[in-house]
Amino acid sequence: MRTTGIKKLYYSISEVSKITGLEQYVLRYWETEFDQLKPAKNRAGNRIYTNKDIKLIMHIKQLLRDEKYTIEGAKKVLENFVPEPDGGEQLSLIDVAPKKKIQDEEIKADIVEVKRFLEELLEKVK
Repeated sequence: MRTTGIKKLYYSISEVSKITGLEQYVLRYWETEFDQLKPAKNRAGNRIYTNKDIKLIMHIKQLLRDEKYTIEGAKKVLENFVPEPDGGEQLSLIDVAPKKKIQDEEIKADIVEVKRFLEELLEKVK
């Protein structure tokens, strides 16, 4: 996390996804499972997350991914969870490596190889 002159009060779901390293659908699912995670919505109906929400998400992530709790187990742990007071820090985005795109030539070569294998197999069966 880095400190800047201006503190951002609210984050969009895409920003929270980058900050936490979680997919947006995971964040939306966790909202349905964890009562404490209820981000506000703006006039357009978009979720707006605070630093407190993000700290809660990071704690849930730690419980589920690192400490291997089940969702039910994590809910019990969260009954006593009180987030740290807001220290005024600016959250920074996690650098996530872009997903590798498969090239058309690679796909075509794989398909040709599978086709050749199946043709040889068919010849042996005849």
